[in-house]
Amino acid sequence: MRKSDWAGEFTKKITNIIPAPRLLPNEPMSKHTTFRIGGPADFLVLPASVSEVAAILDLAKQYSVPVVALGNGSNVLVLDNGIRGIAVKFGKDMGYIRHVGTTVVAGAGAMLASVSRYAADQGLSGMEFAVGIPGSIGGAVFMNAGAYEGEMRCVVSAVSCVCEDGKIRRFSNEESGFAYRHSIFQDNGCTICEVELSLSEGEQNLIRSKMAEYINRRQTKQPVEMPSAGSTFKRPPGYFAGTLIDQAGLKGLSVGGAQVSIKHAGFIVNTGGATAKDVLQLIQEVQRRVQESYGVKLHPEVRILGEA
Repeated sequence: MRKSDWAGEFTKKITNIIPAPRLLPNEPMSKHTTFRIGGPADFLVLPASVSEVAAILDLAKQYSVPVVALGNGSNVLVLDNGIRGIAVKFGKDMGYIRHVGTTVVAGAGAMLASVSRYAADQGLSGMEFAVGIPGSIGGAVFMNAGAYEGEMRCVVSAVSCVCEDGKIRRFSNEESGFAYRHSIFQDNGCTICEVELSLSEGEQNLIRSKMAEYINRRQTKQPVEMPSAGSTFKRPPGYFAGTLIDQAGLKGLSVGGAQVSIKHAGFIVNTGGATAKDVLQLIQEVQRRVQESYGVKLHPEVRILGEA
């Protein structure tokens, strides 16, 4: 849908919901993704409450304006022509963290590292695996993010969302449909606003020691110093994507500013000035060569959003 089809009256109404500092028209998404890539969103909206999210989604539904939700932008590739409609970004205003006993509640914009460290400060174990994942907790639940034998489904007890009918709904762990890099929220159109975690009491020194180990492993083995969207490909059954790519001799393979990381072949990095088109072409070439060499089809883990 062209912006001219809905922008006039819609724009007037959304300014009554979101004040100007948190409503950014024609905002380059390269500023809001860890890949540092992406054309402009028609509107980038930074909600400060669940009620604002509900109002935004209701207004968008009235005008048939598409909406996409973002956290830290760490597992996405926004295409070069950007995002039509609204990109809702959960930031610091939705980044609260609190706890009662062994239950931790976090707003969708809370960073995983912050939640992990908060839990450690309370002597709560279960979130150590997430300390180095560069994403928000909302995005992590959406993707069922995981690392070092841990996944979000192991700790999430409930997820509160605003659904397409405008109602706030609470999903239990069982209702969240967690699977490898998947949750029901990828399919049901509900926008994650708050996450409840069920953790366990632990020894603070042991928790911190495990976190330090995971951070060290990530920093020494992954290209954390370069812009990327994290692991580019899902793990194919029986294999590791990075190992297959490495064995195919593809480390350092480049298209424009996009490159298969020399440090870890499972990552495509932005060496400077990469476009989404560069990344997509490189993904396709890696898929082709791995398929040719090993008969294994690699599927992207990164979410691809927007218009080419």
